[in-house]
Amino acid sequence: MIPKLSEVSPVQAKYLAFIERLKASGFSGDTNPDYANRVVLATDNSIYQVLPQGVIYPKNTADIQLLTRLANDKEFHDIVLSPRGGGTGTNGQSLTDGLVVDLSKHMNQILEINAEEGWARVQTGVVKDQLNKAIAPYGLFFAPELSTSNRATIGGMINTDASGQGSVMYGKTRDHVLELKTVLLDGTLLDSHSISDDELHVICQGSDYAAHAHRVVNNIAETKQEQIKATFPELNRCLTGYDLAHIRDEDGRFNMNNILCGSEGTLGFIVEAKVNLLRIPKYAALVNIRYNSFEASLRHARELLAASPTSIETVDSKVLGLAKGDIIWGSVAEFFPENAGEDIQGINLVEYTGDSEQEVLGKIKVLTDRLDQVVGKPGESTLGYTIANGHADVNKIWGMRKKSVGLLGNAQGERRPVAFVEDTAVPPENLADYIMEFRAVLDSYGVAYGMFGHVDAGVLHVRPALDLKEEEQEPLIREITDKVAALTQKYNGLLWGEHGKGVRSEYALEFFGDLYPAIQQVKGAFDPRNQLNPGKIATPFELGAELLKIDEVPMRGQFDRQIPLSNRDQFKEGMYCNGNGACYNFDPHDAMCPSWKGTRERIHSPKGRASLMREWLRGMSNQGVDVKKQSHIAQHTGFVASFFPRLKNTLAKKRGEYDFSHEVHESMMGCLACKSCVGQCPIKVDVPEFRAKFLELYYSRYLRPAKDYFIGALEYMMPTMAHFPQPYNWLMGQGWFNTLSAKYLGVSDSPKLSKYNLKKEMARRGIRLATPMAIEALSPKDRKRAVIVVQDAFTSYFETELVLDIMELLTRLGFQAYLAPYMPNGKPLHVHGFMRAFYKAARKNLDMLQNLSFYGLPLVGIDPSMTLTYRSEYAKAFGNTRPVPKVQLLQEWLAEQTHHLEKRGITPADRTFHMMAHCTEKTNAAPSIGDWQQVFKLLGLSLKVENVGCCGMAGTYGHETANKETSQKIYELSWKDKVNDPALQDKLVATGYSCRCQVKRFDDAIIKHPAQVLLEHVKAI
Repeated sequence: MIPKLSEVSPVQAKYLAFIERLKASGFSGDTNPDYANRVVLATDNSIYQVLPQGVIYPKNTADIQLLTRLANDKEFHDIVLSPRGGGTGTNGQSLTDGLVVDLSKHMNQILEINAEEGWARVQTGVVKDQLNKAIAPYGLFFAPELSTSNRATIGGMINTDASGQGSVMYGKTRDHVLELKTVLLDGTLLDSHSISDDELHVICQGSDYAAHAHRVVNNIAETKQEQIKATFPELNRCLTGYDLAHIRDEDGRFNMNNILCGSEGTLGFIVEAKVNLLRIPKYAALVNIRYNSFEASLRHARELLAASPTSIETVDSKVLGLAKGDIIWGSVAEFFPENAGEDIQGINLVEYTGDSEQEVLGKIKVLTDRLDQVVGKPGESTLGYTIANGHADVNKIWGMRKKSVGLLGNAQGERRPVAFVEDTAVPPENLADYIMEFRAVLDSYGVAYGMFGHVDAGVLHVRPALDLKEEEQEPLIREITDKVAALTQKYNGLLWGEHGKGVRSEYALEFFGDLYPAIQQVKGAFDPRNQLNPGKIATPFELGAELLKIDEVPMRGQFDRQIPLSNRDQFKEGMYCNGNGACYNFDPHDAMCPSWKGTRERIHSPKGRASLMREWLRGMSNQGVDVKKQSHIAQHTGFVASFFPRLKNTLAKKRGEYDFSHEVHESMMGCLACKSCVGQCPIKVDVPEFRAKFLELYYSRYLRPAKDYFIGALEYMMPTMAHFPQPYNWLMGQGWFNTLSAKYLGVSDSPKLSKYNLKKEMARRGIRLATPMAIEALSPKDRKRAVIVVQDAFTSYFETELVLDIMELLTRLGFQAYLAPYMPNGKPLHVHGFMRAFYKAARKNLDMLQNLSFYGLPLVGIDPSMTLTYRSEYAKAFGNTRPVPKVQLLQEWLAEQTHHLEKRGITPADRTFHMMAHCTEKTNAAPSIGDWQQVFKLLGLSLKVENVGCCGMAGTYGHETANKETSQKIYELSWKDKVNDPALQDKLVATGYSCRCQVKRFDDAIIKHPAQVLLEHVKAI
């Protein structure tokens, strides 16, 4: 909602007027002055929070030219514009109190790939991994490697001149930039590349911004050359931001790209890039070396460099310990054995690449021969090593290393490692001594920290653990940074080795010295009025404007401390988001995060929802609202007593009365509650949990839509509806009913009940109900083979055939299978924020499960989402007050029955099936996917896991009318191609009820559950 001009400040009014003028000028992109979008883009991956006046999403270069020309109009000379890409910056580079111009939403197309010449032309909103995925079939990749490569944009990499793993071999981003297209403040489009002096002379004759900028930069190169050489150290990471040392390339040609790379949007909008591509090494291996001290791992780096590796990365014990507690550890644990007596304090990951396995292994042998001489010897710090051979295993370990950035933010307690002295760079030979002094500085403040980074390049990422919600800890930002800056200069390094300057630009004066006025001249030539991302890198000399200060820019902690502890604790599942942006993963075949992928709107992401929740809590707290108390009231106030107040507020909402809660509500309703965020976010942000709590409070003030009551009651209605499947299914199949249902109930395409009645079929087929009497009657021998299948509403009533097939499969495999009595699970109630009803349903269900668990028989569930509710929502709801029985996924339990299944002597068949797993299962119980493969192998079949994202259904989400379009879009991103692949026909299986329902809905195809395929195979023998 756009506030009325009478309700806004003069500054806001100016920006609103600018946006309206922009739209009237033919701007084709999106303009978002609403509070929700502004809040979500007020943070990045830094400690800062700056609320912009609006967010602009241009669709093309012409839109940006309109934007800059309008800003160049005298009336709008005070309008501030700041480009933004993936929003992964650690130093507030893209934060602004003006207009954010986000190029990632629409300007993300790969325009051209020339594999023969080894280059690609892209819009700068393209994500690095997106480009690498497109060029991988040609055997090419774009360097260098970043930990945020699945969401960092090419434009963001260029603007920070990013580098990362392997930079000793591959250099920085600017080393791979061939040409750039940049929209300057006067709207002109600058094409920049390496040019001759004759070409430079022609350009300098012009009268526009580009000509002036070329004259200024060339003059600096001609008059300051000796001073530049004397000022900047010879480092792999070199200088970030207006790289005066490389105005001319090694061949002497003038190259404006070296000024633009690292300019952080302070000189113009880089809209297109032609980048150099490299050949993917055919073979890779990784030597993983363990040490008993972190210092030893750093000091060993010099010797390791002598063995000529491609790259060397280091990780300290803090990061390693956090990785062990993350879902990713299961994929790499074998490479980091915990041998008795070892106290691993540091690890070096030494990579070798080459065109053949023989070549790489030959290089490795030089290193391992040296290691074998010291490993295990008295007094030696090297504990041991393992080798990961081949790209598949190497990439698993690099995946763990990439995630370590976010994992540091998941430390326990309120003090968590944060980025502000993040990426210092010193000559590699100085790194160990430098880091020892660095650690001494942090130790003097009693601050814990985690460290990881690129020892081969002399760059280590250091994140001190602070709680900036505590006001007394704020001064540490200044004190520690000042000391680290001085220490970095002492060791002839730079404060910014990799992630750009951003808010830390104030230290440029110390590092640039007498050259800083030359930097100001560059800024003034491109941006004379300081409108482009002001306060970063440099300010125009003529204006006298100052750079931002690290302790004067608003910090997130300052806002969060306005939220009382009780309110923070009530919504703790969203409070710790550090903005690392893992949820912005571009890959459509990755489960995280479907609503973001389906909308490309940042308010529909875990980071966005966490930001909105924090701001909503701050607003509630400033109004004196105790949300925990209000939650209690909401749960104990009857429907009738609250009806008229809610009706009054709802009517006010319809009249257009503003309430920020409505914007938060819109964001929350876009969530599929798939829980991928819980499993994949390194901070474990749990959107479904805080979403449910928010909805409970929201609907204590506003009337609920009818669909919520219908969906919430489904589990209770199904047993009755199952007695009348024919009339129910007939009604669901009528077009007129679906039209009315979509319009008035908000639900469409409801699934049909199974033609089988479970109770009748149980009696007909002799399926036993799990009762105390039945279980007590079991002999000791039968009890060892007994298992209880826990029902869920969706499979029991919509897929009764599946329940019957699983019971038959277990029986044929020699197990004593019992079916637990049906009891509502409560998951749909939780999803829609009926917390009181959820607790009531869960308690009753828990009573039944505890009674059954008393007999010690294993409990297994069928549907992943419903089954995993017991170890997630139930565990959180009851905590330590009441133990929740262990309910395993079917495959988890079957995989434990190896000995029994092997004795069955199942005849193998030459058939391979392809499994598409449920999102919640993949991200919250990842090892269980491998369990399915093991079970298939034990029973004589092969199973390949297909790489797919979310199907777009997620329980009832896809059936809600408001979500249908997004649901279908999500389905088409990943699942549709697999379902319609002729090579996979009759070979696909899917574990989730909602997934199978979605396939039937959009492609009218039937996909079986893995257990049904196993049953067919067992029956055929």
